[in-house]
Amino acid sequence: MTITQLHYVLAVAEHKNFTKAAQKVFVTQPTLSMQIQKLEDELDILIFDRSKKPIELTEVGRKIVSQARNIVNESNRIKDIVDQEKGFIGGEFKLGIIPTVMPTLLPMFLHNFLKKYSKVKLTIEEIHTEAMIEKLEEGHLDAGIAATPLNNDLIKERVLYYEPFVSYIPYNHTLQKLDKLTVEDLDVNEILLLQDGHCFKDSVINLCKASKDYLDNNMRLQSGSFETLIKLADEGLGMTLLPYLHTLDLNGDRSKNLKMFEEPTPAREVSLIYHRSELKMQIIEALQSVIAGVVKGAIAFQNVQIISPKPAK
Repeated sequence: MTITQLHYVLAVAEHKNFTKAAQKVFVTQPTLSMQIQKLEDELDILIFDRSKKPIELTEVGRKIVSQARNIVNESNRIKDIVDQEKGFIGGEFKLGIIPTVMPTLLPMFLHNFLKKYSKVKLTIEEIHTEAMIEKLEEGHLDAGIAATPLNNDLIKERVLYYEPFVSYIPYNHTLQKLDKLTVEDLDVNEILLLQDGHCFKDSVINLCKASKDYLDNNMRLQSGSFETLIKLADEGLGMTLLPYLHTLDLNGDRSKNLKMFEEPTPAREVSLIYHRSELKMQIIEALQSVIAGVVKGAIAFQNVQIISPKPAK
């Protein structure tokens, strides 16, 4: 049994196709098939049910894949130990960022990070939280930036900053007369929301203490972007809530429609998350340091109430 064979098994388990898996690991399909066949012969079991289309794992195959991930992760740790001993910060690093953080945070830190750590080959993917967690667990991402806490035993979290919720209220709305809002001022039926899949939507629902069943029984306008929500609010179709960093670039007229909440200000916790195996920690720590350095000047809020991104039950 070899580490290479386990890499091949994981590739087939992911792609459910020998040809695609071979392309992924940069070998010919016959080579990959032969090595997996040798492993199956050695273990005297079938890892894959090749009669199914697409290919499926057998029952014992699922257990082998789970253990193979652990073994491959531990083998990768050896290179990590050497890199840390040498003080080397470089190599490939795959980072996921949730859509409601990506547009504001990425421009703030990316240039500084790449300039300071030019040997890191950074690949960035915009991805929703649930898919991010799955990719972290399967080793397809090295780290992610997401709203937390996630309460996942396989995932570790390092808080980067707390980002307050800011209300966007058009000039003709009844709440426009208030200097600051309280949670009790909110009516979830008047709030324009992001589409399902965005954890910020779940945080807003949790803030309003409203159930999804209640929302589903009402005609609601939902969008995939904060810019669309702002435009809909400007048309008199309701109000919306925005993360603080999204409000910094609003022009003069729109900025007049922003209202903060009374303290403790409802906020989301944004963290750098990674697998508990703690691979590539030197790059994770470098990312944390650079991001903390650029956001501390933009967000200086202390008295906040963290609103969970986990969907309300």
